[in-house]
Amino acid sequence: MFSPGQEEHCAPNKEPVKYGELVVLGYNGALPNGDRGRRKSRFALYKRPKANGVKPSTVHVISTPQASKAISCKGQHSISYTLSRNQTVVVEYTHDKDTDMFQVGRSTESPIDFVVTDTISGSQNNDEAQITQSTISRFACRIVCDRNEPYTARIFAAGFDSSKNIFLGEKAAKWKNPDGHMDGLTTNGVLVMHPRGGFTEESQPGVWREISVCGDVYTLRETRSAQQRGKLVETETNVLQDGSLIDLCGATLLWRTADGLFHTPTQKHIEALRQEINAARPQCPVGLNTLAFPSINRKEVVEEKQPWAYLSCGHVHGYHNWGHRSDAEANERECPMCRTVGPYVPLWLGCEAGFYVDAGPPTHAFTPCGHVCSEKSAKYWSQIPLPHGTHAFHAACPFCATQLLGEQNCIKLIFQGPVD
Repeated sequence: MFSPGQEEHCAPNKEPVKYGELVVLGYNGALPNGDRGRRKSRFALYKRPKANGVKPSTVHVISTPQASKAISCKGQHSISYTLSRNQTVVVEYTHDKDTDMFQVGRSTESPIDFVVTDTISGSQNNDEAQITQSTISRFACRIVCDRNEPYTARIFAAGFDSSKNIFLGEKAAKWKNPDGHMDGLTTNGVLVMHPRGGFTEESQPGVWREISVCGDVYTLRETRSAQQRGKLVETETNVLQDGSLIDLCGATLLWRTADGLFHTPTQKHIEALRQEINAARPQCPVGLNTLAFPSINRKEVVEEKQPWAYLSCGHVHGYHNWGHRSDAEANERECPMCRTVGPYVPLWLGCEAGFYVDAGPPTHAFTPCGHVCSEKSAKYWSQIPLPHGTHAFHAACPFCATQLLGEQNCIKLIFQGPVD
């Protein structure tokens, strides 16, 4: 389940403590061009050999830019809040021996532990697509984990840059709280949604909230980058739980706890399910040829035996060229079994184990992309509204980020067994 790169942290005889993993939605087990270094589709957070967390200490109110620069050049972490041309509040941060900090963002500079770029919908088949202007912040967010049990993980907006600074300029939304401490929001914001009931087949979607630079929880702004902050939600916290979703305005990450992953199917389990389906020798009900899901390593090449399905009814066939209707859309066909007209697509096995809420057999396909997973996983993701653009939300396939369509967003597949 873990790539070799994630295992290199292991001490020879002592397993390191794993806090959890971040999995980027829209990728089916790896980035389209392969995982490389800090840029990959999932990132494991392990207890560091030495704590690198920081906590707020001294607050300076400064009236000249030179004085502000002098403080930020001291080599300590700091957050600067520019209130006007001649007033800046600088909060110095000091070492915290009890926490580990991990930073996420678009920048490839060394303070970023996990480099995230914009997810292109359906990117499995579209390596060439380029984002002209990214909406993900270079230093988007930081996750701070307690080094002692229960290893609580908390999320904060914004990350420290190479000079160990977070700088909120004049235009950024910022304010002084009643207790006197400064806080603010990043340009496009960091949104978080905790599912109700954890990450299980019984879970329900929670409410999307915005997280501030100091980790407080707010209702959403009217649009992503509006100047006016939402309302403080005092009953909620920035503690991540199994299944929490983090949206960075261009990419959405799923947080899985170490305990949650322990109960999740592994890559080996998914491969066994694939072999089990293929061993049952499903057949095309028309051509009577045997169908088989391609191996997980060949998940982007349509193969001769690949199962295809009519997504309006769920009947599984082999590839064939008939059934076009002059009155239908280009990729819509009439199912020879039940005459239902709808999209006709190749089926792909969902290979990213972190997106499964249970270990059930792959019986359901997302519409219109054709990614296949267990019934409970399909139904779970079909009801999760994911941020899209600056103020829209829609359900999407976790394996390719394609917007889901149809009555249920997914369909039960109808396989025909061998006639003999």
